[in-house]
Amino acid sequence: MDTQPTPASLARALSGVLGAGEVLSLARLTGGATKATWSFDWVGAHGREPLILQQTPPRAADLAPGAQRPPKLDAAQDAAVMDAARAAGVPAPRVRRVLAPDDGLGCGYVTDRVAGETLGRRIVSDPAFDAVRPALAAQAGGILAAIHRMPAGGLPFLQRLRAADELAVYAALLRGHERTHPALAWAIRWIGERLPREERAGVVHADFRTGNLIVDPAQGIRCVLDWEIARIGDPMHDLGVLCMRSWRFGGTGEAGGFGSREALYAAYERAGGGRVDPARVRFWEAMSNLKWAIACVRRGLAGTGGEGNVELAAIGRRLEEPLWDFMTLATAKE
Repeated sequence: MDTQPTPASLARALSGVLGAGEVLSLARLTGGATKATWSFDWVGAHGREPLILQQTPPRAADLAPGAQRPPKLDAAQDAAVMDAARAAGVPAPRVRRVLAPDDGLGCGYVTDRVAGETLGRRIVSDPAFDAVRPALAAQAGGILAAIHRMPAGGLPFLQRLRAADELAVYAALLRGHERTHPALAWAIRWIGERLPREERAGVVHADFRTGNLIVDPAQGIRCVLDWEIARIGDPMHDLGVLCMRSWRFGGTGEAGGFGSREALYAAYERAGGGRVDPARVRFWEAMSNLKWAIACVRRGLAGTGGEGNVELAAIGRRLEEPLWDFMTLATAKE
């Protein structure tokens, strides 16, 4: 793949991948600091079809020899998880093609394009979504229950991570950057003293949040995106991520900015997800704020110096937001 591919070169490569037909309306979508996402229409034997090309860069070298990283699936594994999710009734993208090395497009895949909105601020505040917004928390609860019931037997590559494992991985990542931060050090210690006892485990999306959901103004949640950090873990992890203030985008609802925790929890239990432990959800909300804070440090440092990425540097500046939210949760009366 060219270092700086042009739309024309991408269109030619896509035509070679998809067969007889024509690529139209190819356009780079905004968002995504590490991946390139392109929208296009494919005109072939079945008429005009809306598709997505997502290109994923190869993983950077470890910060230190043998350093453990958070789960990050390659394109083929990511596609396999989406296929399994669809088979389990979860609204995930339909994969058309996993890219091969000789396709000339790098790593990634082609999926169907689903109409709807992903911008969090619009979903939680635009009047166009007023009618459907009250139903989103219940929809999210039902979808999460379906994810957590997914059989993992056909996904042997998924890492098994307990809360202690998550903490060890992210604390090590921070140490690898040789950055000291008193608030982060205190947060790591606080989490370590409150690790929950193991109860049950299932497939966890790990990034189920507003911004990774395609929402239609009439139908609600139509698709769940960004499966590349899925793992086997505590199902309460996903509920905690959805309740993080960072992903409410100014919305008043504690669940995704669009609904209440109570509606989310009740729908999850009705859909067969099992009993919700609110204290455990709060733990994972705090843990997820710590992880996001450490991710901000890593991305901010990656976006500085040399040919720095402005978007990565901007993410780095957000460190204080998840740290503030962590402190709010940690000091709240239990």
